[in-house]
Amino acid sequence: MTSRAEASPGTFLPMKRSTKTTSTSRRPQWLAPTGLILLSLIPVLAGASRLTELTSGATVTADNSRFFDSPIPVVLHIIGVTVFSLLGAFQFVPSLRQRRSWHRIAGRILVPAGLIAALSGLWMSVFYPLPPSDGQILLVLRLIFGGAMLASLVLGLVAVRRHKYVRHSEWMTRGYAIGVGAGTQALIMLPWMLLIGATDATTKALLMGAAWVINLAVAEYVIHRRRAGSSRGLSRTSGRSARSDALVS
Repeated sequence: MTSRAEASPGTFLPMKRSTKTTSTSRRPQWLAPTGLILLSLIPVLAGASRLTELTSGATVTADNSRFFDSPIPVVLHIIGVTVFSLLGAFQFVPSLRQRRSWHRIAGRILVPAGLIAALSGLWMSVFYPLPPSDGQILLVLRLIFGGAMLASLVLGLVAVRRHKYVRHSEWMTRGYAIGVGAGTQALIMLPWMLLIGATDATTKALLMGAAWVINLAVAEYVIHRRRAGSSRGLSRTSGRSARSDALVS
C-alpha cells in the first residue's frame, strides 16, 4: 500500500541503500504486519464464531435473530473483512511491496474485499434492527466511518487508475485503518468492561468511535512519515546531482 513517488507503478520502496542498511532494516519489517495480523484476529475470530453459529443451527435469540433473518449481508461482511484485514497487513511488508506483481495481484483482491466489507457494513447499519445496546449515536458513527472507508477505497482506486500512486497509497492506508477498527475497539472495550463494568449505549458508542479515531490518527502519522521520507530521499538525490554537475563544470 505504500509508495514513494508518482513515477511508475510498482515502485514502492525508498531509494536503494547500502547493503548494511538494507540487512539491518529487514529485521523489523515484519513487526507492523504481525501487529496488524494479531489486531485483525480479534474480529476475524468473532466473525468465524458468527459463521459457525449461522451454519450449525444455533439457538435464535434477540441478539442474533437479525442475522438469521437475513444472513447474506453478515456473511459477506465477515468474508470481506477477513480477507481485507489479513491480506492487507502483508501490504506493509517492504520486501513484498517491492514486487510489482504481488502488489497488483493483492490489490485486485483487497479492493473488492474492502468494498464488500464497507457496503455490507453500511447495509446492516441501515436495514438491520438496531440492538438496544447500540443506540442512535453508534448508528451514526457506523454510517460516518463506514462511509469514510468506502470513500477512501474508491478514491484509492481512482488514484491508481490515474497513476497517482502516492495518493493511492494514502487513501488505501486510511481505508485499511478504518477496516481494522473492530480490533482496536475490542482492545479498548475489554479493559473497560473488566475494570469498570458493562457499558451503556452512549459509553459504548464513544469507546468505539475513539477506536476509529485512534486508527485514523495512526494512519495519518504513517502517511506523514512516508512523505517526510520521500522528501529526504528527493533532497539527497538533488544534492548528489548538484554536486555531480559542479564537478563536471
